[in-house]
Amino acid sequence: MSIEQKITSLRDELREHNYKYYVLDEPSISDYEFDMKLKELQKLEVEHPEFHDPTSPSLRVGGMVTKNFETVPHEHRMYSLDNSYSKEDLEDWEKRIQRILGDVEVEFTCELKYDGASISLTYEDGQLVKAVTRGDGFQGDDVTNNIKTIKSVPLQLKGDYPPKFDIRGEIILTLEGFAKMNAERVEAGEDPYMNPRNTASGSLKLQDSALVAQRPLECLLYSIAGDNLGVVSQFEVLEKARSWGFKVPTVAKLCKSTEEVMQFADYWEVNRHDLPYETDGVVVKVNSIQHQDELGYTAKSPRWAMAYKFKAEQAITKLNKITYQVGRTGAITPVANLEPVLLAGTTVKRASLHNADQIAKLDVREGDTVFVEKGGEIIPKIVGVDFAKRDTDSKPTQYITHCPECETELIRKEGEAQHFCPNDIGCPPQITGRIQHFISRKAMDIEGLGGETVELLFKEGLIGNYADLYTLTKEQIMPLERMAEKSAENLVNGVQASKAIPFERVLFALGIRYVGETVAKKLAKAFKNIDALMAASQEQLVAVDEIGERIAQSVIKFFSEPVNQDIIDRLKSYGLQFSLSEEQLENQTELLKGQTFVVSGVFESISRNELKKMIEDNGGKVASSVSSKTSFLVAGDKMGPSKRTKAENLGVPIISEQEFLQKLEV
Repeated sequence: MSIEQKITSLRDELREHNYKYYVLDEPSISDYEFDMKLKELQKLEVEHPEFHDPTSPSLRVGGMVTKNFETVPHEHRMYSLDNSYSKEDLEDWEKRIQRILGDVEVEFTCELKYDGASISLTYEDGQLVKAVTRGDGFQGDDVTNNIKTIKSVPLQLKGDYPPKFDIRGEIILTLEGFAKMNAERVEAGEDPYMNPRNTASGSLKLQDSALVAQRPLECLLYSIAGDNLGVVSQFEVLEKARSWGFKVPTVAKLCKSTEEVMQFADYWEVNRHDLPYETDGVVVKVNSIQHQDELGYTAKSPRWAMAYKFKAEQAITKLNKITYQVGRTGAITPVANLEPVLLAGTTVKRASLHNADQIAKLDVREGDTVFVEKGGEIIPKIVGVDFAKRDTDSKPTQYITHCPECETELIRKEGEAQHFCPNDIGCPPQITGRIQHFISRKAMDIEGLGGETVELLFKEGLIGNYADLYTLTKEQIMPLERMAEKSAENLVNGVQASKAIPFERVLFALGIRYVGETVAKKLAKAFKNIDALMAASQEQLVAVDEIGERIAQSVIKFFSEPVNQDIIDRLKSYGLQFSLSEEQLENQTELLKGQTFVVSGVFESISRNELKKMIEDNGGKVASSVSSKTSFLVAGDKMGPSKRTKAENLGVPIISEQEFLQKLEV
């Protein structure tokens, strides 16, 4: 056997042993035998570097140091899931699905929802080429070197895998591994980690991959994304991924009704504590990939998936003081400052009280003993008071009448839950909040500038609004606390680089009330540039898809204020993008303006998503279900019969893929 053959043989053998040990939990040789074979391979690879292989099992030990994790876009967006907390929630979700799909049989795949750090792995020709954290769903941090050290992540796949795809999963720490890590830390005189989830997440951003390799991390995979993947159902996705070498939990179940889904959820709510890792609920997905495509997505979540959360964990503690926070829109949020208490693996010191009505409803008072929950909420909330422990001299909470920051009298409009500070120009938290929103990742994404630095720049009088960022100089920034020459230079460069951010994100960054990412995109697309948008009437605004009167009034109010007009004039002069690019304009027409399309079935020359984009790029609107307002039903192969029947009954024209494409020919 030649040296190259010997190296190849050892690699194949070690890959198989890795798979049996870390994925199947069925080791076939001892740890000692494995280590001896690994050392033999490492020795041969050092002596013969000409046979280097980036997927070699010897590279699992780490040693690569990453000082700055590059932010990279996801080729396929990572959406978040809508949450449900009862059988009624799931039944309502199923009804919404049936309204869109029509009278078809819908199956569901149920999987456990693992509590870890989300990851997206990209494979090309069976090799791991990139690993990216979830980030904001649109882009995340490249942590490939660290992920390569996790033994349950295959570096080289086996079987009939697609040529290129992304696979999504959760990086977790087993409860046993977490306990062992903490025992070692305590023995070394260090503080133990608080919970497995945060520790797993923090591990991905360690600079030295050799340290990551020492942690007992695992990767549990649950979905794939890509084109022409050759799978027809979510359950098949799980089976295929398992056959390619991924660690995919085997507890998933195919259910034919929400009744069966609830049986699965009820079982695991009781038995989850027998699992080797933490789980906080069940993820329910429509099983058919075709149905998933038809259902599509909202701005934030897939319509075909739902997270059913297990009942919230609860703790009891004392409410020491109620304070009030001012948001960037002037909204006042009451906050309960608590006696620290351990809840779901983290120490909780603060909890949301939401608004004045919630305080009155619960009759929450300072000094009370309260019940705190951390269910589907990121921020814990108070859900009740132990009245038996209330002091006899306790007095009801009097909600504040003036802003805690600028002393302006608060207002509360009819129909709104929160009080507001109307001093949007002079209230410090509103000013810094708007600037922090402006620089955020989904908006201008200014590198080298964070929330603390914004507060510092404002405090020192260097900025009073986000337009002032573009006049900052290195010399102004360097004397500030924690600012060296390099960090000052990075900040100024980051601000200058943001001038290339496209119009729709600049519009979102302005912080117009009710104008989120999706609305900003629709407005940018409809009006093409900021001048047309600023001149638009309420009638013109509400004519845009999904823009109602409330949004239209907010947009008009924002642009009517002289201070905002001045800021926009300044931002224009600094070179920010206030119109769609030439490329965007070239790809858009008004050919389908005023027409509404429903797209259903499987298409030959283009994907369903590409077809929908073509409709929108040409001024049309895409709807999910057929109605009297539908202009055309674009029918592909395997279209649901109920959609066709409804279209025929309503007299909606049914056109083929080719007939649709002919509409765009000029």
